[in-house]
Amino acid sequence: MPAWFPIVLTTHIVLAVGLFLPSILLPFALRTRRAAADSPHPLVRFLLWMQAHGTIVIGIGLALTGAALIALVGASLVGQPWLLVALTIYAANLVLAFFVQRPNLRRLVGVRAAADDRVWLARARRQRYISYAMAALTGTIGFLMSAKPQLW
Repeated sequence: MPAWFPIVLTTHIVLAVGLFLPSILLPFALRTRRAAADSPHPLVRFLLWMQAHGTIVIGIGLALTGAALIALVGASLVGQPWLLVALTIYAANLVLAFFVQRPNLRRLVGVRAAADDRVWLARARRQRYISYAMAALTGTIGFLMSAKPQLW
């Protein structure tokens, strides 16, 4: 492996997590009944901005570093089943983030809920459960990357 492999790998991992991190964290900003879009908290504002504008830039960087990693790892990718499983889990996490979490968050983020708005509260709770599932999937990927188990 070239000397710059760890740099490409680290950049790729940071971009991969950064791509869906807003989808994991934003539902927890919905615990208050204030609209998340009106939040004065800088982290919430940053996550909202990343959700709206950062995905294209991060996605391009992720594609470039992913292509570089595939070029470096090459055919040995097939010989590492833990990596194939991790990539499959990551793809499932992206599907959850972009086709389930993100559209539902758009509906909830700018809405100010009344104290007795049970529908809004139920939807916000559902989004947090999806975030827990996405975090568990991310943890599973982290486990696979660190343990590199022999799966078959």
